Amino acid sequence: MSAHEFLFELGTEELPPRTLRSLSTALTEGVLKGIDAAGIAHGKVRGFATPRRLAVQVQKLAEHQPERQVERRGPPLANSFDAQGAPTQAAIAFAKNCGVPVAELSQFKTDKGAWLMFRGTERGASTMSLLGDIVNQAIAALPIAKRMRWGSRTAEFVRPVHSVVLLYGETVIPAEVLGLPAGRVTVGHRFLAPRPLTLKSAKGYESRLRRAKVVADFATRRELIRQGVNSAAAAAVGGTALIGDALLDEVTALVEWPVPIAGQFEQRFLSLPREVVIATVQDHQRYFAVEDADGKLSGWFITVSNIESRDPAKVRQGNERVVRPRLSDAAFFWEQDRKISLEAHAAHLSGVTFQTKLGTYADKTRRVTALAQSVGRRIGAGAYVTRAAELAKADLMTAMVGEFPELQGTMGRYYAEAQGEPQELALALEEHYRPRYAGDSLPTTKTGQAVALADKIDTLVGIFAIDQRPTGAKDPFGLRRAALGLLRILLEGRLELDLFELLEEAAAAQPVLKAGVVDAVYDFIAERLRGLLLEEPGTTAEMLDAVFANRPRSPLDAVTRLQALKEFLVLPEAGILAAINKRIANILKKTTLGGDVAINADALTEDAERQLHRVLCDLRVPVQEATKQRRYAQGLKALVALRAPVAEFFERILVMDENMERRNNRLALLRDVQLLLGGVADLSRLPG
Repeated sequence: MSAHEFLFELGTEELPPRTLRSLSTALTEGVLKGIDAAGIAHGKVRGFATPRRLAVQVQKLAEHQPERQVERRGPPLANSFDAQGAPTQAAIAFAKNCGVPVAELSQFKTDKGAWLMFRGTERGASTMSLLGDIVNQAIAALPIAKRMRWGSRTAEFVRPVHSVVLLYGETVIPAEVLGLPAGRVTVGHRFLAPRPLTLKSAKGYESRLRRAKVVADFATRRELIRQGVNSAAAAAVGGTALIGDALLDEVTALVEWPVPIAGQFEQRFLSLPREVVIATVQDHQRYFAVEDADGKLSGWFITVSNIESRDPAKVRQGNERVVRPRLSDAAFFWEQDRKISLEAHAAHLSGVTFQTKLGTYADKTRRVTALAQSVGRRIGAGAYVTRAAELAKADLMTAMVGEFPELQGTMGRYYAEAQGEPQELALALEEHYRPRYAGDSLPTTKTGQAVALADKIDTLVGIFAIDQRPTGAKDPFGLRRAALGLLRILLEGRLELDLFELLEEAAAAQPVLKAGVVDAVYDFIAERLRGLLLEEPGTTAEMLDAVFANRPRSPLDAVTRLQALKEFLVLPEAGILAAINKRIANILKKTTLGGDVAINADALTEDAERQLHRVLCDLRVPVQEATKQRRYAQGLKALVALRAPVAEFFERILVMDENMERRNNRLALLRDVQLLLGGVADLSRLPG
C-alpha cells in the first residue's frame, strides 16, 4: 500500500508561552488518536511548536484505510427468485447495491430460514477524505480554558489563526480548519525571514523552516537555549546560569531563533536577598541569573533574544536598562517593609479576606495559632510555636510579597531575621508553606512542622466545611497539595499524630460547622495516602482496602499495619485465614445478630465449637495487647492458631441451627473470631 508524509500546521498570533508545550502535546496526541481510530497505518509522528505555529507531521501515512471483509444479508431466498429461477427485483436491487451481479451472491441458511448473502472485500476510505475531520476533532478537543474569536469569523481558538497547511505528500487536502481553507503557505521568522514560504510537499518541513530562521522543534530549541545560556554565563564571568525547567520552557515558547546575550546590573543590588534578585530577573524579565564560581550571584544575567542583531551591544544595553528599575523597585520595597515590624504588618491581616465564609487572614491566623499550639505539644516543639503562628502570614501585607507573591514565607524569614527573631522562629515562617510542590523540601524544625500542619489542616477542614472540595481537575485552594504535604510531613518526619483528634479540633474552631466534615476530610487524606502507598513495591489495592477498613488514626499507623500485613501474607496459612474470614463475613452479613449478644460458653455442646472457643479465649488477650502496642506483625502471626479449630468448626458444626439459642451462640462465636482476625486489617477484603 502506498504511503506519503502528512503535514498539518496552524499559523497563529503569538501563543500563550506557559501552555505552548502542553497544547502541542495535546494536538499531536489528538491527531494520532484520530489516525489510529481510523485504522490508518503510519510511521513516526512528531509535533512542532513555536510562538507562531503548532504543527504535526506523520511519516509513511497510508493512502487508504485497510480493506475489510464484509457480510451483508439480503432478502429472503423465497423472495429472491421466481418460479422459473429468475432473480426478482429485490435480488437485483440488493446485488446492484453490493456492486456485483446476482450470480456472485451466496446463500445463507439457518434453522430460521434462508437469505441471499453478499461476502466480499470493502476498500478502505481514502486517507485524504478523513484527515480534515481528524484535524478538526483534534483541535476541538484541545485543553483551552478560554477560546477567542477574531475579526468577523465565528471560529474560536486560543489565539487568532492566519494560515492552515494541510499537505498529504505534495497534495493540498481540500478541507477547512477554523474557518480557513487549507493550503501550502507558511511563514518563517517574523523579522529575519518575513516572506511567505510555499511548501512543495510535507517532507523537509523542519529543515525548510530552519533556513527561514525558525527552529520548529520545541525540544531542539530548548536544548539550544540551555547550551547557549550556559556558554554565555561561562564566557561572561566563568560562572553558571540558574536554569529552572519552568523558566527554560517559557523562554523556549517565546522565541523561534534563540540568541543568548549576557548583561549586567549594578553590584549594589546584590545586597538584596538572593531570592528577590532571582525573582526580579527571572519572573519579571525572563532572564537567567548567573552564579560565580563560589555559588554567589554575580550581577550578570543571560537574556535570550529572538533576533540576530547586527549590534548585540544595543540589545544588551536595552535589557540592562529594563532590569535596573525593576531591581530599584525591589530595593525600595526591601527598605520600606523593614521600617515597621512583622507584628505591625500582621495587624493589617484583618482587612484581607481569606475566604468569605471563613473570615479574614487574621481569623485564620487565630485558628492556626491554637491548632499549632496543640500540635506543638504533641510533637515536642519548643517555645516559639505561638509567635511563629501569629507572624506566619504577616509578610502577605508587605510590599515585596505584593510584588512577588511567590516569595511569601521567604520574605517572612528575612524580615524576622532583620528584626532579631530567633533563627528557628524565622525559619518556621518560611517552612510553614512547605512542601509547596512535589519533591519540595519539608520543614526542618519542630516549630515549622507544627505551624505547617496546623495551616494545612485548617485550610482542608474549612474549605470542606463550606462544600468547596476539589472537583475533577479544579482545586482552587490547593487541597490535594495540602493533603499530600501534610502526609509527607507526618510520614517522613515520623510524627505520630491522631488525625481524627486534630481534624475535630480544627472543625470546632471553624465559623461554619458542618456535620460529617471530619470523616470527609479524613477520607480525602486517606485517599491521597492510598495513592502514595500503592506506589510501593508489593503493595496491592486489596491490602490497602484491608488496612483502611479499620480507619487507622494516623498515617504512620497505617504504614505499620500495611508492613505487618505484608509479613503475614508470606505465611502459608495467610490465604486460608483470609478465606475463612471472608466466609465468616458472608455468614454474618446475612444475619441480624446484635453486637451485645455474648457467647454463652455453657451452651457450647459440640467438641468443635468448644475447642474454637478455648483457642479464641487463649488468643484474645495476647493478640489485643500486641495490637494495642502496635506489634501488629506479632499479633497477626498469633492468629495462625485459629486455622485448624475454625476449619474443624465449619466441618462439624451447622451454624444456622433451627434452635435460635444455639444459632445465635454460634454466630456470636464467629463474630468474635472475626473481630480478632480483623484487629489489624480486615482480612476478608484480601483475595482467597
